[in-house]
Amino acid sequence: MIVKPATLIGWHRHAFRLFWRWKSRPGRLRIPVELRQLIARMVRENPTWGEERIVNELWLKLGIHISPRTVWRYWLVEGPWLSRRSQSWNAFVRNYAKALLACGFLVAVTARFQCLYVFVVMETGWRRILHCNLTLYPTAEWTIQQLREFIPSDHDYRFLIHDRHATFSSGLDAALAGLGLDALRTPIRAPKANAFCERLIGTARRECLDFMIPLNERQLRRLVHEWVSHYNRGRPHSRLGPGIPGRRAIPPP
Repeated sequence: MIVKPATLIGWHRHAFRLFWRWKSRPGRLRIPVELRQLIARMVRENPTWGEERIVNELWLKLGIHISPRTVWRYWLVEGPWLSRRSQSWNAFVRNYAKALLACGFLVAVTARFQCLYVFVVMETGWRRILHCNLTLYPTAEWTIQQLREFIPSDHDYRFLIHDRHATFSSGLDAALAGLGLDALRTPIRAPKANAFCERLIGTARRECLDFMIPLNERQLRRLVHEWVSHYNRGRPHSRLGPGIPGRRAIPPP
């Protein structure tokens, strides 16, 4: 059979998609019945234990290694111990949305292959960008100074979400405590814990940085500040009803 190379590559990609769809079938195999009954018994006889404690007991004493999510999946449905379970991360974000700040870095490459780091801070409740700046060397001292510049003394914020980048050191968390904020460090390899800032970074790339190559730091600073002004004052956001983050006090006609 004589075919073009593009046709052969297309066939291979289509076959790989089918193979991966078959390999990634939804759902997991259920753990044995005896293990499910053991988990239920451990929960019933030890009401002060949580998922992590049960996982550690099974691993250290019986050599059974399962995840805390698996334990919670087979947790007893009723019982007084359920009231001791803390709220989920999604519920926490919804309850404290207006008191939450999220921050992060994104990388932009200039025409001369110079890497510049753009630091952004946003309100999770109103999706408004509070601060944006860029630097060649993102250090903890520089980041602390950026936070001091825009956080007022009489603010109503309570928490700041950041990832585990080396810039967000323990000294930065201590400085945040001095500003009246509690630092919330995301878990390891869990970018969804800082989903609002990650989505903002993706929007900045798709709407601004992916369409142009800045010549130098000065031009990138001007481009980013212009886009931030557009994001806060002219870009509708579906989460707000839709609405514009910088015009939350003005209802639409």
